[in-house]
Amino acid sequence: MHSAAVEAFDLWITASRQHLSIPSPTILNTRDLDTPPVSSEIEKPNSTDPTMNSGMDSKSPLENPSNKEFAGSTSSRRSISSLQSKASAGNSIKEVAFGDSGSRPVRYGSRGAESDALSTSQKEINEEDARLVYINDPGKTNERYEFAGNSVRTSKYSIVTFLPKNLFEQFHRVAYIYFLVIAVLNQLPQLAVFGRGASILPLAFVLLVTAIKDAYEDYRRRRSDKIENNRLASVLVNDQFQQKKWKHIQVGEVIKIHANETMPCDMVLLSTSDPTGVAYVETTNLDGESNLKTRYAKQETLSKINEGKFSGLIKCEKPNRNVYGFLANMEIDGKLLSLGPSNIILRGCVLKNTAWALGVVVYAGRETKAMLNSSGAPSKRSWLETRMNYEIITLSFFLAALCTVVSVCAAVWLRRHRDELDYIVFFGKQEYSKGVAKDYNYYGWGAEMFLTFLMAVIVFQIMIPISLYISMELVRVGQAYFMIRDTQMYDEASDSRFQCRSLNINEDLGQIKYVFSDKTGTLTENKMEFRCASIWGVDFSDGNGASQNQQNSYSVEVDGNIWRPKMSVKVDPELLRFLRMGKDAKEDNHVHDFFLALAACNTIVPLVVDTSDPHVKLVDYQGESPDEQALVYAAAAYGFMLMKRTTGYIVIDVQGDRQRFNVLGLHEFDSERKRMSVILGCPDKTVKVFVKGADTSMFSVIDRSLNMDVRHKTEAHLRTYSSLGLRTLVVGMRELSATEFEQWHSSFKAASTSLIGRAASLREVAGNVENRLCILGATGIEDKLQQGVPEAIESLRMAGIKVWVLTGDKPETAISIGYSSKLLTDQMTLITINSNSTESCRRRLDDAMAMSDNNTGGTSGPGSALIALIIDGTSLVYILDSELEEKLFQLASRCSVVLCCRVAPLQKAGIVALVKKRTADMTLAIGDGANDVSMIQTAAVGVGISGQEGRQAVMASDFAMGQFRFLVPLLLVHGHWNYQRMGYMILYNFYRNAVFVLILFWYVLFTCFTLTTAITEWSSMLYSVIYTSVPTIVVGILDKDLSRNTLQRWPQLYGAGHRQECYNNRLFWLTMIDTLWQSIAAFFVPLHAYWGSTIDASSLGDLWTLAAVILVNLHLAMDVIRWNWISHAAIWGSIIASFVCVVIIDALPILPGYWAIFHIGKTWLFWLCLLVIVVSALIPRFVIKVLYQYYRPCDVQIARETEKFGSQRELGAVEIEMNQILDPPRR
Repeated sequence: MHSAAVEAFDLWITASRQHLSIPSPTILNTRDLDTPPVSSEIEKPNSTDPTMNSGMDSKSPLENPSNKEFAGSTSSRRSISSLQSKASAGNSIKEVAFGDSGSRPVRYGSRGAESDALSTSQKEINEEDARLVYINDPGKTNERYEFAGNSVRTSKYSIVTFLPKNLFEQFHRVAYIYFLVIAVLNQLPQLAVFGRGASILPLAFVLLVTAIKDAYEDYRRRRSDKIENNRLASVLVNDQFQQKKWKHIQVGEVIKIHANETMPCDMVLLSTSDPTGVAYVETTNLDGESNLKTRYAKQETLSKINEGKFSGLIKCEKPNRNVYGFLANMEIDGKLLSLGPSNIILRGCVLKNTAWALGVVVYAGRETKAMLNSSGAPSKRSWLETRMNYEIITLSFFLAALCTVVSVCAAVWLRRHRDELDYIVFFGKQEYSKGVAKDYNYYGWGAEMFLTFLMAVIVFQIMIPISLYISMELVRVGQAYFMIRDTQMYDEASDSRFQCRSLNINEDLGQIKYVFSDKTGTLTENKMEFRCASIWGVDFSDGNGASQNQQNSYSVEVDGNIWRPKMSVKVDPELLRFLRMGKDAKEDNHVHDFFLALAACNTIVPLVVDTSDPHVKLVDYQGESPDEQALVYAAAAYGFMLMKRTTGYIVIDVQGDRQRFNVLGLHEFDSERKRMSVILGCPDKTVKVFVKGADTSMFSVIDRSLNMDVRHKTEAHLRTYSSLGLRTLVVGMRELSATEFEQWHSSFKAASTSLIGRAASLREVAGNVENRLCILGATGIEDKLQQGVPEAIESLRMAGIKVWVLTGDKPETAISIGYSSKLLTDQMTLITINSNSTESCRRRLDDAMAMSDNNTGGTSGPGSALIALIIDGTSLVYILDSELEEKLFQLASRCSVVLCCRVAPLQKAGIVALVKKRTADMTLAIGDGANDVSMIQTAAVGVGISGQEGRQAVMASDFAMGQFRFLVPLLLVHGHWNYQRMGYMILYNFYRNAVFVLILFWYVLFTCFTLTTAITEWSSMLYSVIYTSVPTIVVGILDKDLSRNTLQRWPQLYGAGHRQECYNNRLFWLTMIDTLWQSIAAFFVPLHAYWGSTIDASSLGDLWTLAAVILVNLHLAMDVIRWNWISHAAIWGSIIASFVCVVIIDALPILPGYWAIFHIGKTWLFWLCLLVIVVSALIPRFVIKVLYQYYRPCDVQIARETEKFGSQRELGAVEIEMNQILDPPRR
């Protein structure tokens, strides 16, 4: 065996000297093979080595080194050659769906669906789809001018297009078109009811305010674009680097980027200041992640750059949105090199810990991946706003009915008085001024009826409240302000406040019925801690899954300085003694290989940082996976300390012996294989492949002829770890013979250089080498629950909200977390579905339905709390997008808890869609990683957690916060308040405008249906703008029906939103009946009081105007629950402002109704009429409210009374009197 290993190593040496093309970082560096001993190399670090000096150089501090990404955030659609997806952790199947699936329906369940949403780089490309980039020859590259320049534009308008484009966008609101038509009709002489200027004023004001806002926002974008486009970069021109503006950079040019500079475009890396070609970049501007990523230049281009030659051809895919994929080949001196995601740096990334980097531009301007991904999240509309459209349609029909009544009555009146029309002044059918009788100002009773209908529409136009849209926007802004300022949703750990990223759906937070939550990083902290290990069948955990006896911080000496890991790890004393003493040679080898696998089988990059002690340095393990970081820190604690990583080798300090391992190959984790592997050339000249992955994936490639006893013991230990809620990985290895290495190498080289079928070929190559493994052991990593998660879930369940957890972890881990988070209880019956065929799934669903019928009696009432459904991703493959979907929904609707395990991101979105398509219930999805984006965007409300996995979820969400427990104040407090306020405000706006319109309608009935108005046109316009608008906005922002403490103490009060108590058909029609009565009181009391008097119509119009203003404001005051000085100022100030405006209008001689208010206001009858109107109009409403609250109080009214009187005895009875939260009807 040893001779075979020597032959393999000799073959490896020979192959390396032939410059074999293996994609970075798996490339074999020939210079690395002939370097001096490793110990001397580390003791005298190269000044250009960023991994050795970046931490010691005070001028290059690490930025946010603690912000790490969750393990497993990989895409099932990324190829094995994708060196960007630094995933790990085998228990999570996480992926991101990039690209646009076009008009094709998204398939959530089937395996074949995984290709539906792929972008170009995730598929294989053919020769016709390739882009040809000639290095350092932009002229030839762009000879047909088919590639975009590097100028970017995020602004929407230009000076020429602003007016038409902005108006076009604004008139997407149908209500604006309605008011535009009204204003146009009023310009016609035959239809002119109001002054032409006054009729345009409300719409013009709304359009102007919105246009100014849009113009200012676009000006800021344009200014930002100008700054961005005029930044300078070093571009190679005539063999000299010259400063060039970003907007003038072209595809094919070679550019040089220095440390801390931003990439102006997408470029393939050619060379760096590091001799091994490594560069470190920060992608915060691209995906929000602050941890450093590694990118690599090819060794062949490094040598060419050193020779001063810049030539070659890159054949790459066309521009696409996938930031995690890149597929290309490079031709250099007749050699074909493969390029992957690790070889490209995208626009917006910042170069860190690297002095300089050279690259060739492949995508520029709007074709860069950053610009292609700048579309943002899809817009959403709230349920209330959607439901409001039905009421607006109803009011439109009511408006049409009023106009029809007036027009028909006018026609009848004209027919009855047709013989009198010649001398009636208003009509003046005959004109005698020119000596000859001539018809004018009259078009016949049929045409007059039609014109009267149009005039009535103009007069009654405010039945549709244009101010409602502006009021809703202002109220939402105010609500968002108080949510952002809420200290109970401030996360001290991350120093992050609540973020309101969408203002359209604030009120939906008060009606959530389903919460779909990710587990890792959402319910848990996503701060991984190594807890235990099973090595060669021995459990080092004291039987409780925790290595708990002591903290250990391993350290080594380098150049007189002490290097130690940045984080200390709890270690098992027995295992530590075993490593130091070496009891048995064979067992010692297994333990040695186990920890060597933990230290080497990853993509972690060690960076050295300074401390206050100049002789002590900390090694910070930077990586995108917290799982990998935890394993590497654990290996270091046990004496296997990763010291250095380059493109061709790694250096590990093994119990004080510094050893160098050449990296011959690396197959990254992907969610199809669920494994990752590394092929190492070891110091003893053997070649070994180390593999780690999920247990289901690893046991399928373990050599069954070897060590079955060890396998059985390891499986038992894994079950124990999972039952404790730990995340598990299995580790294995085998030694490669010379023949096996040669076969792998030739296959790998052929697969990695192909443009067609590369992903599938590399996956096959990985599968061929990852087999017949010897099992080494397993690890258990703890991801602790976030603070307050159990209490939050309990509160949500008491509020009638069903919490579903969708996770990539194995069922045992998810169930354990379910119990610890109080999602599952001992009283629940667990129904598990884990099938691998359609028929098996059908049988399990039928059995589960029968079991649920026995437990709940076939209903979804209180008994449903006894059932919890656990289903895995494999079963969902056969259930989603099939006829079994309906059965799954029926079963899930009877359960209070659903746990979906081993699910992929598209399956998460499919589960959310399963509920959305079949019920009218509001759904909320909450997650923290890129794998949760599709779920967040599918749900009615998406919430992102600012966690360890970057900010992809936050950037795609509607709301963002730091902890899961903040859902309780968000939903139960702010959600309840927002829904109650917005529901009331919409109904109040309908009532307010309808009262005024009905007063005008009653007046028309007494003026021969001529549509003359006693109320001045200016009072009509100002009624919705000044007289009554401010109070409703203030109340919509500030009023609180219940205190925060009451809402959090009694979560059942959230059921008001489920029952739609604040906005429904019944409330709408009751409001309209009340409106009808109040309009009758407001109109007929002055009419009868002044009947037969000499008072003119303008004076009566002022009385009706002021009566309406006082009436609607007092109506609002009756419903205000919590008064403050702002509410007082708004309501009483509006009444005073109305009086002032009426006086000013009547004091202007140029306006009709001059001095009218002074004529009527000096009499006692005027003030008596106002008093009688208010009393007679509001008494019925007051009496009904009292009777209803006394005999049929709702939960909120009961709680309000207990708040008011503060009786603990009454508070204790609230829960008993709570209404049952019933499931709304299905769609």
